[in-house]
Amino acid sequence: MRLTPLRNRDVVCFSHLRWNFVYQRPQHLLSRIAEHNRVLFVEEPIYTDSLHPYELHTDADTGIRILVPLVPENATKEQSRELQQKALDDVLQREKIRNPILWYYSPMALSFSDHLRPLLTVYDCMDELSAFRFAPAALKQYEAMLFNKADIVFTGGHHLYEAKKYLHENIHPFPSSIDKDHFARARRSQPDPPDQADIPHPRIGFYGVIDERFNVRLLNELSSLQPGWHFVLVGPTVKIDASILPKKPNVHLLGQKTYRELPAYLAGWDVAMMPFALNESTKYISPTKTPEYLAGGKPVVSTSIRDVVTTYGKPRLVRIADTVKEFEKAISSLLKTGANKSWLKKVDAFLATESWDNTYGKMAVLIQETIRRKFSIGNRDKKKEAYV
Repeated sequence: MRLTPLRNRDVVCFSHLRWNFVYQRPQHLLSRIAEHNRVLFVEEPIYTDSLHPYELHTDADTGIRILVPLVPENATKEQSRELQQKALDDVLQREKIRNPILWYYSPMALSFSDHLRPLLTVYDCMDELSAFRFAPAALKQYEAMLFNKADIVFTGGHHLYEAKKYLHENIHPFPSSIDKDHFARARRSQPDPPDQADIPHPRIGFYGVIDERFNVRLLNELSSLQPGWHFVLVGPTVKIDASILPKKPNVHLLGQKTYRELPAYLAGWDVAMMPFALNESTKYISPTKTPEYLAGGKPVVSTSIRDVVTTYGKPRLVRIADTVKEFEKAISSLLKTGANKSWLKKVDAFLATESWDNTYGKMAVLIQETIRRKFSIGNRDKKKEAYV
């Protein structure tokens, strides 16, 4: 398959994640799309007393235009919908965007964008959002509408694909990928970031969003069982009360860091961990951090997330553990063996063909095939109508 990028298109993306939040799948893919296309990234509204209807600014690294609707705090749902639609329409006109490719992460955005007539509609279903805490009651309804509207659907993992594949005839799994060169920096000897430098070893690290998917009980019990181990958590705490996180001398909450900074933190860990809770919100996840930790050369222990078990656990690239005792045993073993050469060789062989460039390239081929097929069918229908 020849991987040719999209070119000279307008792409409008609707996301439940803000561009400047944790660097995840939307940022990886949209930044690559933006190399040859104009991209407008539409965020969820901010509720404020501002007199302006929206903010519109440009990401300096990618040139992506970012639209943030501003909605009065006392607005009703219908008023909020109308104001978001008005802001969107105004920016589309202002930027002279016509017949764009619509790229959805948030099905809820259909409430104010369903009137648009795009060249193509893409739904990149990265998570089962309806299972997340505080998910809107109408989310499942809007996702059903989006499946009906979309020309092509991608899923963020194989398990999610298995759950959704009956809902669309043009659906394809694309699990989390990797920017290998970026995270391979963690394999080099380098100074610790200042806020990590004084933390003793051994260090067991995690970076990412700390929310309802994070197994706080596991961390609490493990840190009590092994007071000489130091647990480093890098990332924002959202949707849970931060006060429930362990307040112990061997648990270090360093807060959110930029994507550029992550390899430096990863470099200073002895073992990387993924202590996800096993609940509805983690049932279909395919954590991006799994290949990132591996690219950084760090041994990994994870709870039994299905996509992690299937992709990384079975070939013994990642240790799988669910109970506190299992986690303790796995980490103890990895602290003794470290990143040995035979394991690193297996990791590098596995990651050799994995990259966000390849993922985007394969998506682009499928999108262009879908465009050709859509307009080929449309032209045939027009010819049929001419003879009626």
